[in-house]
Amino acid sequence: MIFGILNVTPDSFSDGGNFISSQTAIAQADRLISEGADAIDVGGESTRPGAQPVAAREEMKRVLPVIRAIRSRWSEVPVSIDTVKAEVAKAALAEGASIVNDVSGMALDPEMASVCAEAGCSVVLMHSRGSVGDMASYEHAVYGDDPVGEIISELEESVQLAESAGIHPARIAVDPGIGFSKKTGHSLAALVELPRIVALGYPVLVGVSRKRVIAELIRYTAATGSAAGTTLAQQNISHEERDMATVGVNVAALYAGARIFRVHHVRPNRLALDASWALAPEESIIF
Repeated sequence: MIFGILNVTPDSFSDGGNFISSQTAIAQADRLISEGADAIDVGGESTRPGAQPVAAREEMKRVLPVIRAIRSRWSEVPVSIDTVKAEVAKAALAEGASIVNDVSGMALDPEMASVCAEAGCSVVLMHSRGSVGDMASYEHAVYGDDPVGEIISELEESVQLAESAGIHPARIAVDPGIGFSKKTGHSLAALVELPRIVALGYPVLVGVSRKRVIAELIRYTAATGSAAGTTLAQQNISHEERDMATVGVNVAALYAGARIFRVHHVRPNRLALDASWALAPEESIIF
């Protein structure tokens, strides 16, 4: 399942300000859906390093008209609201959103779990630490000898919180939070050891699209390759290059057990993931 990212923010790290008006946001939703997105993930508050928290009223002003418009045009397409605020989630669910994607794993708002349980919606619980302004930094990226074990333990706490509030286990997905409260080595460990997270028994969402870890992975692999690659390693990595590397990482994550992918550029991921799925032993269409 592919979630197309729709940031209606002025300051997101990749596309901040591009879709701030309802008109441009709906045009982008149309593009994401036409490229094969299964759901649209609408966010009104940036979590880039140093981002300033947004008041609930402002966040709702950004996201609610967009959710309303998507539901009226594409009633069959699920909408996910990317928020850490129960007030925003409740309003978005009332407008037709059916998934709450909480990047704090329900840690930042004590009302979030009960709001989601009452609505009967699905939830994505992401691993992170700290506040909106610093969860994407290295400030809380302190781990022992088994960072993936710590990530799993903290995800289990989020799951327990959700289930205790009455959210059905079948409506829960988990996200290891690539790039959030993690240095590059921690994020890569989470990807390499993804089967351990899959073993929790919940669908796993992977969100690596265009992130810093993707650029650093490109630079590392380039620097250890040819002389031409060494030159690439010293250059800025464009969105297009990050998108191409994102596809590769997502395919690897698919084979490791991930089933939900959150991306900026849907089409190449749709084609690559569908082709890879067709070759999976349990799904193979090859005779």
